[in-house]
Amino acid sequence: MILKSVSLLNYKNFDSKSFTFNEKINCIVGNNGIGKTNVLDAIYHLSFGKSYFNPVASQNIKHGEEFFVINGEYAKEDKLEKIVVSLKRGQKKVIKRNGKAYEKFSEHIGFLPLVIISPADRNLIIEGSDTRRKFIDSVISQSDKTYLNHLINYNKVLAQRNALLKYFALNHTFNADTLEVYNGQLTEYGTHIFEKRHAFLETFIPIFKERYDAISNGNETVDLVYKSHLFEDNLTTLLENTLSKDRALQYTNVGIHKDDLNFNIETHPIKKFGSQGQQKSFLIALKLAQFDFIKAQSGVNPILLLDDIFDKLDEQRVSQIIKLVDNENFGQLFISDTHAERTENAVKQVHQSYEVFKL
Repeated sequence: MILKSVSLLNYKNFDSKSFTFNEKINCIVGNNGIGKTNVLDAIYHLSFGKSYFNPVASQNIKHGEEFFVINGEYAKEDKLEKIVVSLKRGQKKVIKRNGKAYEKFSEHIGFLPLVIISPADRNLIIEGSDTRRKFIDSVISQSDKTYLNHLINYNKVLAQRNALLKYFALNHTFNADTLEVYNGQLTEYGTHIFEKRHAFLETFIPIFKERYDAISNGNETVDLVYKSHLFEDNLTTLLENTLSKDRALQYTNVGIHKDDLNFNIETHPIKKFGSQGQQKSFLIALKLAQFDFIKAQSGVNPILLLDDIFDKLDEQRVSQIIKLVDNENFGQLFISDTHAERTENAVKQVHQSYEVFKL
């Protein structure tokens, strides 16, 4: 799968801009604030229907304008695929494939596999469990539509159950039968999600450790540890046992929406005990493992976006990453950096065709 071209209209800081890309390596270089990351985010937008960096859709429209449009042309399995993502202020976002709008955005997820590595990934280490759950979900969802549907349904039922708990508290009432219906649905969807996450991590963790070894030259031991209430008991029992707490706090205290993934280096939390370089290596290994997993599941080389890859990494680690990209069957690669010369020197180590775009 190759992204042949992208055109942007009123997207972030661009009024109108078009790019025709190289099949292998594309370097987008320029000073800070010029829009390098915005180009990568537009490519991300075409795969996921949303921004990687700004979840408020309307804020991706250029200041003073009423809409944005991103056009992408892909070559996939010898076919030309045209994807358009557009948004008008006050209206719903539209994603079209070859001129036909998707009814559900979830139908598009996984069609254009993509992995992004960015300084913003540090949120996976420093933010709450929600960010790490989203990472797990985004990897599994790219190749498993059933999982994505179960996740959407679980979150709907969870919102309904929480609303019911608030209603009970406000009106000094209680109806066990209605709650039972929601409990049953949460258990059905939640158990499926838990089993999928557990099975995914059994496969994913060894890939991740191998990737980290390659980047760090085997200098440190790292691990991912999956935490879930469902290791303790089935969800039906857990919900019954926490009913009084749920009623008091007016929300659901147990379930797969509380799952977490511990990031460890030498058995300690990397957040506290890892250097900036180690943390960055950890996140890159995580994302390269994501690349490997998606490629194995889909049979397609995902597009790889490296946003500001040289930030906080010593040259040895950067050259290890560049070698990885050279040695293996990566697909199309996009790199953003402030130093054109540094990027070009790194890319020259890789025996692939490349294009440098100076913004």
